[in-house]
Amino acid sequence: MSYLHSRPSNVDDKGCIQKITPQSANWQYISFEVHQLVAGQSKSFCSADQETCMVIVTGLADVATDNESWTNIGERMTVFEKKAPYSVYTPPGDSLLVTANTDLEVAICKAPAVGKYPTRLIKPEDCSYVPRGSGTNQRHVCNILFPDQEAEKLLVVEVITPDGNWSSYPPHKHDTDNLPQESALEETYYHKLDPQQGFAFQRVYTDNRSIDETISVEHNSVVMVP
Repeated sequence: MSYLHSRPSNVDDKGCIQKITPQSANWQYISFEVHQLVAGQSKSFCSADQETCMVIVTGLADVATDNESWTNIGERMTVFEKKAPYSVYTPPGDSLLVTANTDLEVAICKAPAVGKYPTRLIKPEDCSYVPRGSGTNQRHVCNILFPDQEAEKLLVVEVITPDGNWSSYPPHKHDTDNLPQESALEETYYHKLDPQQGFAFQRVYTDNRSIDETISVEHNSVVMVP
């Protein structure tokens, strides 16, 4: 199995099915987790030195931070409804308490930060679906945290790829800090498939082929792109 592929685990006693850390990914910055909670279950998250974007993947939840709270946020029951998600951004040091009102899945995205921006709710209307590509290369990109929005390091997007289409064509790279032409990124791709027994392929490679992996992706897999 590719070392860039994290297969989903069974839900542990804390509801976690994916946990990517800089140590496990062998990189410097990005952490990514997925948690599945049953209705009535609560879970808290806190990071002393990282900004966090919690995306409500599916379900409804009450969410509270140290100074803010929102009731019954979330709307979609599947990511394939083509609705933008609700998300919550927190700076370093702020905490998140999530209570599931229905069965709930949340993704926790984290990166080192110093605390430039305040806690806020990111509503579906704050996001937008943008078509990219054409023909069998077309996909629909939903920007949740993008460069025009307040975050220090994180970029968070969702992509819906129609059946049989390529999602990231033409091949491109993010391994050089040379803004605005290119930014150096560490990327996690969390995959959802419909139907769930389906599969996808993702290729990750470098020019010199020191990395050259073609990964068969399953439902709830994470692929890491250094």
